[in-house]
Amino acid sequence: MTGTDQARRGGLLRTKSVEQSIADTDDPDTKLRRNLSTWDLVVFGVAVVIGAGIFTLTARTAGDLAGPSVSVAFVIAAVACGLAGLCYAEFASTVPVAGSAYTFSYASFGEFVAWIIGWDLILEMAVGSAAVSKGWSVYLNTVLGYLFDFDPGARTVTIVDVAGVSMDWGALLLVVILASLLVVGTKLSSRVSMVITGIKVAIVLFVIIFGLFYVKAANYTPFVPPSQPGGAGHTGVEQSLFSLIAGGQGSSFGAFGLLAGASLVFFAFIGFDIVATTAEETRDPQRSVPRGIFGSLSIVTVLYVAVSLVLVGMVSYQQLATSVKADGTEDHKTLATAFSLNGVDWAAQIISIGALAGLTTVVMVLMLGQVRIVYAMSRDGLLPRGLANTGSRGTPVRGTLAVAVLVGIAATFFEAGKLEEMVNVGTLFAFVLVSAGVIVLRRTRPDLKRAFRVRWVPLIPILAIIACVWLMLNLTVLTWLRFIVWMVVGVVVYFAYSRGHSLVGKRERETESV
Repeated sequence: MTGTDQARRGGLLRTKSVEQSIADTDDPDTKLRRNLSTWDLVVFGVAVVIGAGIFTLTARTAGDLAGPSVSVAFVIAAVACGLAGLCYAEFASTVPVAGSAYTFSYASFGEFVAWIIGWDLILEMAVGSAAVSKGWSVYLNTVLGYLFDFDPGARTVTIVDVAGVSMDWGALLLVVILASLLVVGTKLSSRVSMVITGIKVAIVLFVIIFGLFYVKAANYTPFVPPSQPGGAGHTGVEQSLFSLIAGGQGSSFGAFGLLAGASLVFFAFIGFDIVATTAEETRDPQRSVPRGIFGSLSIVTVLYVAVSLVLVGMVSYQQLATSVKADGTEDHKTLATAFSLNGVDWAAQIISIGALAGLTTVVMVLMLGQVRIVYAMSRDGLLPRGLANTGSRGTPVRGTLAVAVLVGIAATFFEAGKLEEMVNVGTLFAFVLVSAGVIVLRRTRPDLKRAFRVRWVPLIPILAIIACVWLMLNLTVLTWLRFIVWMVVGVVVYFAYSRGHSLVGKRERETESV
């Protein structure tokens, strides 16, 4: 099937050909500046991945779900990411256009599926940006406590009441600063990421090396703790879907806990797919994007496994379990907790400062990814076209500001609890479609030049789909319910606005009228 034939499919299945997608990148009103290298992409990937997951999620997963086997949970999640990464690399080197999974789906499955995945990615990155911004504000409060000598556990200065409304000015400050950097340009953002990423990688290495001196072999036993039905609130709609289907009473520890832990720590790997969203701004996307994806994924996998092994070796996993404070709020343990429990408070302070730096780049790259998704959808007319205008700066300023407003409102006024799994289900859904898309595009467009080719198709994409669906099944029932509601809203928006404003649809109608 040729690109022209693809473009002529009608209705919900109309596709945007690869040739048309690439041609649209030359539109002077929406053209992005190509100035990123392979190293820039690796930095972006590492910058977003080393953040909330390694500083906060590792301890919580060990304490509430997996115990010492949290390192195995990271390996399971990494395997799923690696399989999906192969499919991303083939797509990004074949279709070097902004939009990542949205653009790939448009070329292989058609407009409706592309809209659904784009809507899904907006949820993933907006919720992720807001949640991590809230976490950044918590660490900012901790660091301010060190600087101005007050107890950050008893006093929160980053949240204030204005006219009876609670406002997190710390999270808002971060979003404003990062949006300003993204407006200036992606290259500057990459340089800022490089400096901050260097700092947090050094902190992570410090945790691994210094923490080894406090490791006790007894803390690794039992490696997979026996199942504790009803533990940590993981019952009912809070337990994993797989646990519910299989008749389990909960998903704390044991086999169900390990699998649920793998699905949760998957949040820690989110980011390597964002490398694909920058393909249109890369000087040599056919070579740089695959290297950026696998380079960043390899680095963070090694660091995550090493940190998780050191963490559960320093303290008993039971000391990392989520507890309830006197005021009724949950007390989530972090990497710094392990050092504090060993009496090394100065090390805990260094880790808190490193976490502040680490979460900064996570939010920046998540916002960058969301801006590029909005940009791609707007350029296709599925969202207002004005959001794709780049002007003289070569960056989508309006789209960036729109994303900043949405993320800023969410981070300033709303609670961020229970958001990690919402990000996970959205990302895994995108991975499934990208992996399936490789199979579809191999059959429908065998003529396309592929700088990177996945071997053993369809076996590898099918394994990627199975791995991702398996992780999705181990997310909570409540997460699935929220995800379904968001998708229903997306369907309504598509038929109410996007379908009628689609540029591919307009071109289709113009062709038919000739």
